[in-house]
Amino acid sequence: MKLAIDAMGGDHAPKAIVEGVKRFVEQYPNEPMELFLVGDEVKIASYGLDDPRVTVVPASEIITGEDEPVRAVRRKKDSSLVVAANLVKEGKADALVSAGNTGALMAASLFIIGRIPGIERPALSPTFPTYTGSGVVVLDVGANPDAKAEHLVDYAIMGSLYAEHVRGIKTPRVALLNIGTEAGKGNALTKEAFPLLEQAPVHFVGNVEAREAMSGDVDVIVTEGFAGNILLKGVEGSSAMLMKMMKEQFTSNLVSKLAALILKPKLRRLKETLDYREHGGAGLFGINAPVIKAHGSSDALAMMSALKQAKIMVDHDVVDKIKRAKAID
Repeated sequence: MKLAIDAMGGDHAPKAIVEGVKRFVEQYPNEPMELFLVGDEVKIASYGLDDPRVTVVPASEIITGEDEPVRAVRRKKDSSLVVAANLVKEGKADALVSAGNTGALMAASLFIIGRIPGIERPALSPTFPTYTGSGVVVLDVGANPDAKAEHLVDYAIMGSLYAEHVRGIKTPRVALLNIGTEAGKGNALTKEAFPLLEQAPVHFVGNVEAREAMSGDVDVIVTEGFAGNILLKGVEGSSAMLMKMMKEQFTSNLVSKLAALILKPKLRRLKETLDYREHGGAGLFGINAPVIKAHGSSDALAMMSALKQAKIMVDHDVVDKIKRAKAID
């Protein structure tokens, strides 16, 4: 397995990226792999990463969050992101991982690595925590604000294959995000997509409302990127607010602090359940190779989780399974 890693992408790069790589290789001490850390050689070396399976690939430029994505990918040929994407295109790496500019990652993936034949619109897909602990794959959460009904069918197929082969869920339950559970609910897009999803080669269980998205009753949720991004930001904001309110309550007085001490193991598990760092990154499905978008504010733990996600996708040949499914379709 070979991974190309954008060492300069993200709010805390390259330190968080390098520290995440350290944790990752420590978890797999005897497994053959090759990791390409792409970026500023001097800065990367300053964090003392010493593993024969890690190679630093120099890149003199950085694509920042302020850069216009397409223009940056076309003009900054020696940026860490573009160089990493080219490693995948040339077959030197099996997958790409970056915590950098989402739009630029999307552009580099499309222009350099390329789309899977038959997939018109790639989808950005994170895994949300659920009440049952199983997690739910949601796609799209922002790669494409607009979509057609047939695009949602592609999302359903890709999400179902990912849930089955990466998350280990047998016969994943696929649902359509909507404002009601009845078949006739929604806007023109969801009304058109519903019967197509009923005929798709997935286990479609109907509509799901946003309030039930994290119940654990479904394994895959499909939607267009506009609604998906709103759902994502709403979940992130609600989780952060909940943890903040709980912290304030449990530190407000001596009795609360004692209660918090007793409940500490359970509170830690709750925090881990809601923590995006534990769930890896968002897969960019529909690209010719696994592409993982780690959170922009990723620390070492989040980066390690994103690398593990990329490893699992490579190990289980998820992209090839999507290609075969589209060929049959």
